[in-house]
Amino acid sequence: MKKFVLTILKTVWAIIGIIGVYLLCGFLIPYIEVPAKSVTQPKYIDIYILTNGVHTDLVVPVKSAEMDWSTEIPFENTRSKRTFKYLSIGWGDKGFYLDTPTWAELKPSTAVKAAFWMSESAMHCTFYESMTAGEDCKKITLTQQQYLDLIGFIRDKFDRDSTGKPILIKTDAVYDNNDAFYDARGRYSFLNTCNTWTNNGLKAAGQKAALWTPSDRGIFQHYQ
Repeated sequence: MKKFVLTILKTVWAIIGIIGVYLLCGFLIPYIEVPAKSVTQPKYIDIYILTNGVHTDLVVPVKSAEMDWSTEIPFENTRSKRTFKYLSIGWGDKGFYLDTPTWAELKPSTAVKAAFWMSESAMHCTFYESMTAGEDCKKITLTQQQYLDLIGFIRDKFDRDSTGKPILIKTDAVYDNNDAFYDARGRYSFLNTCNTWTNNGLKAAGQKAALWTPSDRGIFQHYQ
């Protein structure tokens, strides 16, 4: 019995230790900045990084010479079916997106599946008429090539049907009249979160980013 109790205690302390290391790394590593790449081309395409306090999105113009996002993410897939000027795109755990509209509704099973690579992922796409820079929304101006690199990064995360189109998740679990969910590639985990994806998108576009971050703070502290 004593040996069993000791094994249990060691397991508990090991779990606590792992959580402690994760929290410490999640706090310290984001301070290591990956600097923006130097460019000589003109910057003229505005994008944004947006946070709701927990989850971050990349915001792009719906239509530009480089990409018309409405051909892949149709306005008609939202409840409003209206046209808009900006598209916010985020990647994350499918269970969190569809089953947890508020933190009060979070189920332990959803959290465990999300943390340990046990569920599918999804893209959350929301249309906006305008964007206003502020504490929760930072504007970044890109060159044409940087924006093309970002487009490639974002498009690569969508799961696609036999015709190459993103796969709409038909659900009533949308957050507003102007958003929709799509199937995505990859597995969410405590090491690869929605904010990790956004941070990697900034790296792909040659912008300032954290070396690694699981949180929105790790990104936004480099854009104060």
